[in-house]
Amino acid sequence: MFLDRARVLIRGGDGGKGVISFRREAHVPRGGPDGGDGGRGGDVILRVDDQLASLGDYRNRQTHAATSGGAGGGSNKSGKAGGDLTLKVPPGTTVKDIATGEVVADLVTPGQEIIVARGGKGGRGNGRRRPCRPAERRQVEPARRADARSAEDRGLSIHHAHAEPRRGSPR
Repeated sequence: MFLDRARVLIRGGDGGKGVISFRREAHVPRGGPDGGDGGRGGDVILRVDDQLASLGDYRNRQTHAATSGGAGGGSNKSGKAGGDLTLKVPPGTTVKDIATGEVVADLVTPGQEIIVARGGKGGRGNGRRRPCRPAERRQVEPARRADARSAEDRGLSIHHAHAEPRRGSPR
Protein backbone atom coordinates (compact mmCIF):
# COMPACT_ATOMS: atom_id res chain seq x y z
CA MET A 1 0.00 0.00 0.00
CA PHE A 2 1.48 3.34 -1.10
CA LEU A 3 0.55 6.40 0.93
CA ASP A 4 0.64 9.81 -0.74
CA ARG A 5 0.52 12.94 1.47
CA ALA A 6 0.36 16.67 0.94
CA ARG A 7 -0.01 19.61 3.32
CA VAL A 8 -1.77 22.63 1.88
CA LEU A 9 -2.96 25.97 3.22
CA ILE A 10 -6.25 27.14 1.76
CA ARG A 11 -8.11 30.39 2.03
CA GLY A 12 -11.54 31.48 0.85
CA GLY A 13 -11.82 34.86 -0.85
CA ASP A 14 -12.60 37.95 1.22
CA GLY A 15 -15.86 39.83 0.69
CA GLY A 16 -15.75 43.09 -1.28
CA LYS A 17 -16.12 46.49 0.34
CA GLY A 18 -19.39 48.41 0.42
CA VAL A 19 -19.31 51.93 -0.98
CA ILE A 20 -20.36 55.35 0.28
CA SER A 21 -21.89 57.25 -2.60
CA PHE A 22 -24.55 59.95 -3.03
CA ARG A 23 -26.79 60.53 -6.01
CA ARG A 24 -26.06 63.83 -7.76
CA GLU A 25 -28.34 64.75 -10.59
CA ALA A 26 -29.66 67.97 -12.12
CA HIS A 27 -33.16 68.99 -11.00
CA VAL A 28 -33.18 66.42 -8.18
CA PRO A 29 -32.89 68.44 -4.97
CA ARG A 30 -32.29 65.54 -2.57
CA GLY A 31 -30.61 62.60 -4.25
CA GLY A 32 -29.77 60.55 -1.17
CA PRO A 33 -27.36 57.66 -0.57
CA ASP A 34 -26.85 55.14 -3.38
CA GLY A 35 -23.70 53.15 -2.50
CA GLY A 36 -23.66 49.50 -3.63
CA ASP A 37 -22.82 46.35 -1.71
CA GLY A 38 -19.56 44.43 -2.07
CA GLY A 39 -19.44 41.06 -3.82
CA ARG A 40 -19.05 37.78 -1.96
CA GLY A 41 -15.70 36.01 -1.82
CA GLY A 42 -15.03 32.74 -3.64
CA ASP A 43 -15.14 29.28 -2.00
CA VAL A 44 -12.42 26.60 -2.10
CA ILE A 45 -13.82 23.27 -3.25
CA LEU A 46 -12.21 19.81 -3.32
CA ARG A 47 -13.53 17.61 -6.16
CA VAL A 48 -12.71 13.95 -6.83
CA ASP A 49 -11.30 13.34 -10.33
CA ASP A 50 -10.84 9.71 -11.33
CA GLN A 51 -8.19 10.69 -13.90
CA LEU A 52 -5.73 11.54 -11.11
CA ALA A 53 -3.62 8.87 -9.43
CA SER A 54 -1.59 10.88 -6.90
CA LEU A 55 -1.30 14.17 -5.06
CA GLY A 56 1.78 15.20 -7.03
CA ASP A 57 0.15 18.48 -8.11
CA TYR A 58 0.29 19.73 -4.52
CA ARG A 59 3.99 19.06 -3.88
CA ASN A 60 5.33 22.33 -5.29
CA ARG A 61 2.45 24.72 -4.64
CA GLN A 62 1.13 24.46 -1.10
CA THR A 63 -0.91 27.65 -0.73
CA HIS A 64 -4.23 27.98 -2.54
CA ALA A 65 -6.65 30.91 -2.29
CA ALA A 66 -9.94 31.77 -3.97
CA THR A 67 -10.40 35.25 -5.40
CA SER A 68 -11.92 38.06 -3.34
CA GLY A 69 -15.15 39.85 -4.17
CA GLY A 70 -15.12 43.24 -5.87
CA ALA A 71 -16.05 46.54 -4.26
CA GLY A 72 -19.51 47.99 -4.83
CA GLY A 73 -20.10 51.11 -6.89
CA GLY A 74 -22.34 54.16 -7.07
CA SER A 75 -25.92 53.92 -8.37
CA ASN A 76 -26.47 50.86 -6.13
CA LYS A 77 -24.14 48.68 -8.20
CA SER A 78 -23.02 45.58 -6.33
CA GLY A 79 -19.48 44.29 -6.61
CA LYS A 80 -18.44 41.29 -8.65
CA ALA A 81 -18.51 37.95 -6.84
CA GLY A 82 -15.16 36.22 -6.36
CA GLY A 83 -14.49 33.08 -8.36
CA ASP A 84 -14.54 29.68 -6.70
CA LEU A 85 -11.32 27.66 -6.67
CA THR A 86 -11.72 23.94 -7.42
CA LEU A 87 -8.88 21.63 -6.42
CA LYS A 88 -8.90 18.15 -7.94
CA VAL A 89 -7.94 15.11 -5.85
CA PRO A 90 -7.84 11.38 -6.68
CA PRO A 91 -10.48 8.94 -5.37
CA GLY A 92 -9.73 7.55 -1.91
CA THR A 93 -8.47 10.85 -0.52
CA THR A 94 -8.82 11.65 3.17
CA VAL A 95 -8.77 15.29 4.26
CA LYS A 96 -7.73 16.26 7.81
CA ASP A 97 -7.62 19.63 9.54
CA ILE A 98 -4.03 20.29 10.67
CA ALA A 99 -5.01 22.36 13.72
CA THR A 100 -7.49 19.92 15.24
CA GLY A 101 -6.49 16.62 13.64
CA GLU A 102 -10.10 15.75 12.86
CA VAL A 103 -11.08 14.13 9.56
CA VAL A 104 -12.92 16.70 7.46
CA ALA A 105 -13.89 14.40 4.59
CA ASP A 106 -13.26 11.02 3.01
CA LEU A 107 -13.59 11.53 -0.74
CA VAL A 108 -14.26 8.26 -2.56
CA THR A 109 -16.67 8.55 -5.50
CA PRO A 110 -15.75 10.44 -8.70
CA GLY A 111 -17.41 13.85 -8.88
CA GLN A 112 -17.85 14.10 -5.09
CA GLU A 113 -17.31 17.65 -3.82
CA ILE A 114 -16.80 19.34 -0.48
CA ILE A 115 -16.41 23.02 0.35
CA VAL A 116 -13.38 23.28 2.63
CA ALA A 117 -13.22 27.10 2.92
CA ARG A 118 -16.15 29.46 2.43
CA GLY A 119 -15.73 32.94 1.02
CA GLY A 120 -16.51 36.07 3.00
CA LYS A 121 -19.70 38.07 2.74
CA GLY A 122 -19.55 41.44 0.98
CA GLY A 123 -19.95 44.66 2.96
CA ARG A 124 -23.13 46.70 2.74
CA GLY A 125 -23.07 50.07 1.02
CA ASN A 126 -24.90 53.15 2.26
CA GLY A 127 -27.64 52.63 -0.36
CA ARG A 128 -29.27 50.23 2.09
CA ARG A 129 -29.74 53.12 4.55
CA ARG A 130 -32.35 55.01 2.52
CA PRO A 131 -34.71 56.40 5.13
CA CYS A 132 -32.08 57.50 7.59
CA ARG A 133 -30.74 60.45 9.48
CA PRO A 134 -27.94 62.49 7.87
CA ALA A 135 -25.32 61.12 10.30
CA GLU A 136 -26.13 57.52 9.28
CA ARG A 137 -25.77 58.17 5.55
CA ARG A 138 -21.99 58.09 5.73
CA GLN A 139 -21.77 54.76 7.56
CA VAL A 140 -20.91 51.53 5.80
CA GLU A 141 -20.94 47.99 7.17
CA PRO A 142 -17.47 46.49 6.61
CA ALA A 143 -16.83 43.39 4.51
CA ARG A 144 -16.47 40.11 6.34
CA ARG A 145 -13.31 38.08 6.24
CA ALA A 146 -13.34 34.75 4.48
CA ASP A 147 -14.03 31.60 6.47
CA ALA A 148 -15.66 32.13 9.83
CA ARG A 149 -12.89 30.27 11.69
CA SER A 150 -10.65 33.26 12.49
CA ALA A 151 -8.19 35.61 10.86
CA GLU A 152 -5.82 32.76 10.04
CA ASP A 153 -5.74 30.49 7.02
CA ARG A 154 -6.93 26.90 7.21
CA GLY A 155 -4.32 24.17 6.97
CA LEU A 156 -5.26 20.77 5.58
CA SER A 157 -3.42 17.49 5.45
CA ILE A 158 -4.48 15.44 2.43
CA HIS A 159 -3.77 11.70 2.37
CA HIS A 160 -4.27 9.39 -0.59
CA ALA A 161 -3.85 5.65 -0.22
CA HIS A 162 -3.67 3.39 -3.25
CA ALA A 163 -2.24 -0.03 -4.07
CA GLU A 164 1.26 -0.21 -5.54
CA PRO A 165 1.42 -1.64 -9.08
CA ARG A 166 2.73 -5.21 -9.14
CA ARG A 167 6.14 -5.75 -10.66
CA GLY A 168 5.98 -7.03 -14.21
CA SER A 169 2.31 -6.17 -14.70
CA PRO A 170 1.33 -3.67 -17.40
CA ARG A 171 0.42 -0.21 -16.16
